[in-house]
Amino acid sequence: MHCPFCRHTDSRVIDSRTTDDGTCIRRRRQCPECNRRFTTLETSSLNVIKRSGASEPFSRAKVLSGVRKACQGRPVTEDDLALLAQKVEEAIRSQGNAEIEAHEVGMAVLEPLRELDEVAYLRFASVYQAWESLEDFEGAIALLRAERDALGKPETAPEIGAQR
Repeated sequence: MHCPFCRHTDSRVIDSRTTDDGTCIRRRRQCPECNRRFTTLETSSLNVIKRSGASEPFSRAKVLSGVRKACQGRPVTEDDLALLAQKVEEAIRSQGNAEIEAHEVGMAVLEPLRELDEVAYLRFASVYQAWESLEDFEGAIALLRAERDALGKPETAPEIGAQR
């Protein structure tokens, strides 16, 4: 690490701490040449390989954007979406890979989105699982109902006069 003041090629770590969400390490450093102190933030890189073969850094904002579209008009808060994006990033990073295919990011969204809102899940899944027919939707709905029945969850009815 070069000193930002004198450009000396070495520095000494004085203190290291993880950030609140645990994705970064904050290091306080001191230059042995000029004795000035500075802070660095270290993060692990995670790149997404797009269909075109291009690579770009993982972005929670992009995950949020895609999920927000699926949740449009649904009773889902921004906090819910932020938590979902965090869960997706944690799940992807826990795999230990430095690169992941864009399609796998979309697939990683499915389970947390299903827990959050079933209608949004169906919207999102129809794109990422490339559903082509009404039978695909019917099969997914039947699976959701069977899982709900197995867990003993009551089916929620839409409110009278609810807007679409």
